[in-house]
Amino acid sequence: MLGVAARGALAAGAATWLMDQVTSAMMASQGADVTEQERAAQPHGRTALANLAARLETTAGMTIDDGQRGRLLTILHYGLGIVPGALYAVLRHRLGLPSGWRGVVYGLLVWALNDEALNSALGLSGAFDDYPIQTHVRGAIGHVVLGVTTDTGIDLLGG
Repeated sequence: MLGVAARGALAAGAATWLMDQVTSAMMASQGADVTEQERAAQPHGRTALANLAARLETTAGMTIDDGQRGRLLTILHYGLGIVPGALYAVLRHRLGLPSGWRGVVYGLLVWALNDEALNSALGLSGAFDDYPIQTHVRGAIGHVVLGVTTDTGIDLLGG
């Protein structure tokens, strides 16, 4: 089981990188009005990940310099992809889904739980309606890429 989880973590790390490429390209092509509405919706003028880092900093009672903050954001971002990916690798055959749909369902579940529910509930992002529809669509597409790539990567690694 540990080997399967490790393969899931590796696949999810690569999938997180690919998701970033896809969503960054989508963001680069969106209108300035969409970007401005997204920024206006962000609590404290920061992304959900930056708000998470700030909360961890406050909870730990420490101040992180900009260089360390950048590394922390990278660690958090990849950790939020890798940890669920490892768990998914262990559980994916128990889901009862056809192999072609497992990754899609996994990606959409991660998107719905993390981006659409938990971030807002924890105050890391604004409310659903504060963001333009393009934000939600980009997140869903990015997470489908994450899920399919994770699932495929696990298969390729022998999982």
